[in-house]
Amino acid sequence: MMHIQFLSRSQEVFQSIFPGFLVASLIALAGQFISDHYGAPAMLMALLFGIALNFLSEEGHCVAGINFSARIILRLGVVLLGMRISFDMAAQLGSGVVILVVASLCLTIGFGLLVARVFGHGPRFAFLSAGSVAICGASAAMAISAILPHDERSEERLVFTVVGVTLLSTLAMIIYPIITTLLGFDDEMAGVFLGATIHDVAQVVGAGFTVSEQSGEVATVVKLIRVAMLAPVVLVATIIIRNLDVDSRSIDSAPPIIPGFILAFAILMALNSFHLLPTALIEISASASRWALLTAIAGVGLKTSLRDVLKVGGPAIALLVVETAFIALIMMCGIRLIG
Repeated sequence: MMHIQFLSRSQEVFQSIFPGFLVASLIALAGQFISDHYGAPAMLMALLFGIALNFLSEEGHCVAGINFSARIILRLGVVLLGMRISFDMAAQLGSGVVILVVASLCLTIGFGLLVARVFGHGPRFAFLSAGSVAICGASAAMAISAILPHDERSEERLVFTVVGVTLLSTLAMIIYPIITTLLGFDDEMAGVFLGATIHDVAQVVGAGFTVSEQSGEVATVVKLIRVAMLAPVVLVATIIIRNLDVDSRSIDSAPPIIPGFILAFAILMALNSFHLLPTALIEISASASRWALLTAIAGVGLKTSLRDVLKVGGPAIALLVVETAFIALIMMCGIRLIG
């Protein structure tokens, strides 16, 4: 009897989720198609297509599936990122480079939290924007948004940040290789600079291999080290949020000390570091992670009204630009120091 009830309940959940999930998946496919054939950023395309169909999230059969895509599929995509990272990557670069990359990341987040008030923003948008700039662009923005306390403006802040860092990444992919040449960086140092300052992985790869094959390989490794910092940064943020909210929440309703999806991310990263995962599985997970994050950002777009996003305004753009310039300046100085 219980087995029949479980199957019946599962069928109901599937039927409620499927229409919205299918819409988000089709938007992800459309975004990837535009990226493959015309060179536009896939995440940005999926986000914009989703925003254009925002009315589907207001009522009707697609609402549950859109929410599922924007929340559960997002966490799945972040988890699968863990299979792409190993401790061996850091060892190849040397301790000086790793310390510089981690220090620039932490300083950028701290800088964003300090200057946000100047631009009229509170700590939520400050951490969201600075974390996305410092770690890994749109993927970090979605992971950080998942652990921040939600309010009526959470979705519009997330969408604005994703659009902003994606556009800035695209500009950086074009401009930063020229800057590395003007600064006289060799191929390795150019790769370090590009990997440590450009927000999204795809643009890092594009910029790195524009300089040379060696720069592309180094830039990709440095970028994945930044991605690996997603877990500790989110963990620390979750603990801080939990402590700040302790007076307003019961212990039962407080957020978990370690979000489940971040714990899974860390476990997969550790397994990959000890070479316990087959190569075929790692390759499959890389593709699955990309598609999950693309579907998730389509879901976020579907839930977002462009009119609400535009309310975020010029100061938010200025904050993202200043944070981007800050991490670039830190890395320029740091690379000069370590030679």
